[in-house]
Amino acid sequence: MGTAESSTFLAAEPQKKRLKNKSLHSALSSVNMVGLGLATKFLVTYSAVAGFFAQDSASVNSTALGAIPPRFGLLDDAAGHWTRFKLNVTHLNAHASHGTSYKVFFLGRHGQGYHNVAESTYGTTAWDDHWSKLTGDGNITWGPDALLTPTGETQAAGARTAWKKELADGVPLPTKFISSPLRRALDTWKITFAEAPKGEKPVLELNRRKALIYENAREMYGVHTCDERSNKTTLVNLYPRQTYTFESPFPEQDPLWDADVRESSAHVVERALTILDKAFQSSDTYISITAHSGFITGFLTAIGHPKYSLPTGGMIPVVVKVSRTSS
Repeated sequence: MGTAESSTFLAAEPQKKRLKNKSLHSALSSVNMVGLGLATKFLVTYSAVAGFFAQDSASVNSTALGAIPPRFGLLDDAAGHWTRFKLNVTHLNAHASHGTSYKVFFLGRHGQGYHNVAESTYGTTAWDDHWSKLTGDGNITWGPDALLTPTGETQAAGARTAWKKELADGVPLPTKFISSPLRRALDTWKITFAEAPKGEKPVLELNRRKALIYENAREMYGVHTCDERSNKTTLVNLYPRQTYTFESPFPEQDPLWDADVRESSAHVVERALTILDKAFQSSDTYISITAHSGFITGFLTAIGHPKYSLPTGGMIPVVVKVSRTSS
């Protein structure tokens, strides 16, 4: 399998507001050697491993491929394809050199939100210059914290159907589920993994319905009212703690959104790197992230993956390699 090395990001440009608990990602991370009083510096590189999925190719037509293609885009279409995929991932980890490991991320974009409808209605230029700064147009409301449209809910249900189909064929079910704190992402996760029509079972059994809510998994923030999150009290009431775990600390009010300052693309990449850092500190091999177009673009950039235009309700799987070398 081919590997596309990621770029190295030492720091994104300064932002007007940051999470108080968030430390900037650096390509160099310090690890204390317990009992020795020493600190070793490691160069950490994340890279996409190409060759498993159609989406790995820079020449793939994302529109033709569809939001959620058969087998999630897995190129192997012979019987037992998911079994072989899992064996390949296990083999990669079993034979990885010291400081190297592999994980698989299923990156899902939320279903259509009212802000998506507004941008389609007015065009991207008018949306960015004017309408995105408002909370609605008198007909629909998209801010703060835009909700799913009925079409978006249907798209999330379509993702649930796709997961059930692939699970029946042996796709590995993620053991860690991460979500953006914005409601359109949380509702997409809930519909996809934790709900089902009457008479059907959800994708996740009750004891496995656990979503981790990370501030850094949110959409590019600032200026656009649709990207200002709800306060914590509202979110806790809507998404109860028995299923949803908010990272600690999780401020009551949105600490990042600013009416006058839009986050840079480079800073979104930096946020994606912090999510990668956390993910690779865990023992989970298969991880689901339900987020947004801007965040997913930043994540793909962070791992050196070709650009990919993911529609609302879509999902892209990626195999990611981490390499830690002392410096």
